[in-house]
Amino acid sequence: MIADLKDFLTERLLKALPGDNAHQQMMAKPIGQRFKMKYSEPPKKGAVMIALYPFDNKVYFPLMKRPPYQGVHGGQVSLPGGKKEDSDQTLIETAIRETYEEIGVKISDQQVIGSLSDLNVTASNFIVKPVISILNEKPEFSRDPREVEHIFQAELEHLIHPQTIQEKELTVAKEVRLKAPFFDIDEKVVWGATAMILSEFVEILKEHYK
Repeated sequence: MIADLKDFLTERLLKALPGDNAHQQMMAKPIGQRFKMKYSEPPKKGAVMIALYPFDNKVYFPLMKRPPYQGVHGGQVSLPGGKKEDSDQTLIETAIRETYEEIGVKISDQQVIGSLSDLNVTASNFIVKPVISILNEKPEFSRDPREVEHIFQAELEHLIHPQTIQEKELTVAKEVRLKAPFFDIDEKVVWGATAMILSEFVEILKEHYK
């Protein structure tokens, strides 16, 4: 099962990707007054990791809930990842390093099979590369309490069920109302940039699980 998925993704990620069309399907839309983010600096670079692994005859990947803090992503569910540091030679190195720092999972270069389309996250002025890796077994997780409140696993096939995608109204920054599509995963609301990344992944997975 995981071997077939690895073969499919390794080949598929080399071809044209759904990209922005898939991202737009899960983009939150403002309600009422529109707003624009203005930055004086160019976008920072970052990377996140989708680490796939087999468990109980299914395929999973870890997600994490960030602690509440002042910032656009405080309290949200996300993939492990973060900002590219000067010590990182590539964004793949960024994803590998951040995954180890945040959830305690060591991933080798050989376990990385490719990446999805870069996503421009205007809310935080980042361009994020989603990296995909495949592990042979379920890893042992160890969270960084400063960065991670809770780690949970998402079942891959659950993502492509139509009922997994829902929509609700959210209020961010105390005053901005949004109509936000989200993935209902383990009774958690996965929206925003993470949902947009997973939306592209879902479009690819539909080709495999059809």
